[in-house]
Amino acid sequence: MKRKYTVVFILLAGFLLATCLATLTPLEAFAKKKTTLEHYVIDTKKAHAFINFRISHLGYSWLHGRFNKFQGEFDFDTANPSNSKIEVRIDPASVDTNHAERDKHLRGKDFFDVKKFPESSFVSTSITRVGGKGALIVKGKFTLHGITRNITIRGEEIGAGKDPWGGYRRGFRGHTTLKLRDYGITYDLGPASTIVHLEFSIEGIRK
Repeated sequence: MKRKYTVVFILLAGFLLATCLATLTPLEAFAKKKTTLEHYVIDTKKAHAFINFRISHLGYSWLHGRFNKFQGEFDFDTANPSNSKIEVRIDPASVDTNHAERDKHLRGKDFFDVKKFPESSFVSTSITRVGGKGALIVKGKFTLHGITRNITIRGEEIGAGKDPWGGYRRGFRGHTTLKLRDYGITYDLGPASTIVHLEFSIEGIRK
């Protein structure tokens, strides 16, 4: 009888141990997965990030510009990019096309109306890896001129690694197009100048 109880005890102990291991394994996997999510602050202080744009001028050439002031941060999961996210806030008053009078016009009511709408922003809603060469599709909500629209950015992971100052950096680039009319900007620039091409070069420092 004693032997019978000993066997039952061993079987019960084995069952409980197996149950505990089955319970712990997903938690351990989750913890391991969680460590691949890294937080970065976009390095605008040292000018290692840029938001540039271009728009056709009369259909004959390209007019280029940029926003000199913006800030943001992103989380990136190398194992599962779908866990990643990015948020960027732009000061539209910092628009710079290398022409003071034109920039003044862009800040006014015909375009950005920066006194009424002092901030533009992008907040991602999904990030998906496509292909095997670091290509990404970033979808999110872009706000400009007080209007928020869904946009899609085609992105690319450029690289990541240690910097000479003891930090760790990760960089991306991306591009998208915007229709000015979608954001309530209806000033007539001619039929060739209704779409703006936005280009991003983002370098973040891991925190």
